[in-house]
Amino acid sequence: MFPLQDINPRRRTPLITYTLIILNVLVFVWEMSLSEVDLQRAFQDLAVVPAYISRDPLSLETVLDILRSMFLHGGLEHIFGNMLYLWLFGDNIEDRLGGLLYLVLYFGSGFVAVFAQMLIDPNSTIPMVGASGAIAGVLGGYLILFPGVRVRGIVPLGYVSRMAEWPAWTVLGLWFVLQLVQGFGSLGAAAQYGGGVAFFAHIGGFVAGVVLTWLFMRMVPQPPAEERVQSLYRRVGRGS
Repeated sequence: MFPLQDINPRRRTPLITYTLIILNVLVFVWEMSLSEVDLQRAFQDLAVVPAYISRDPLSLETVLDILRSMFLHGGLEHIFGNMLYLWLFGDNIEDRLGGLLYLVLYFGSGFVAVFAQMLIDPNSTIPMVGASGAIAGVLGGYLILFPGVRVRGIVPLGYVSRMAEWPAWTVLGLWFVLQLVQGFGSLGAAAQYGGGVAFFAHIGGFVAGVVLTWLFMRMVPQPPAEERVQSLYRRVGRGS
């Protein structure tokens, strides 16, 4: 499914999610102003290069490279897909966890994602760019907090497609399984699945999001499940 909407009203404006989206878009606009040569040089200088960080994984420069990489993207399709998923699923995670824990989830998942991909190919000199790993963590958190929420989207059926509503656990579970299949399929010199996509960053970020959200739910008191459902219905009734 290509998701377009989650039927999950929120209580407040997701300022952090909107800020992250705006920052990513602004950085992408800057990228578009560069020539191809300058852009590739910027990726090499500013983003994560596994071969470099594997030599000194705990340095300040490594930390800065990882942070910068989360705001760089490799093309219009890349940033559009990432920002769509962040816009769809990030607002409710921010709403439930609060701003501080949401940022810990986002950037913590991003860091785990980078090291997960680095472990697969620590000698790679290809820059890793994109917010995919961090957003995968948001998806993992959504799976834990809102597994039964309905997600509307387009389901491709050969040459045609149709609109459908699936529970979040199905949409996100299938997404994760796809990352696993493509990730392990990309291993090996003869494999053709990879296509330059850091699948193990997605896998690592998603798992980190699941684990961090599980921990946060035990740190921050959560309302009972029945109360959460009734609250959701009340917000829907108010049209919020």
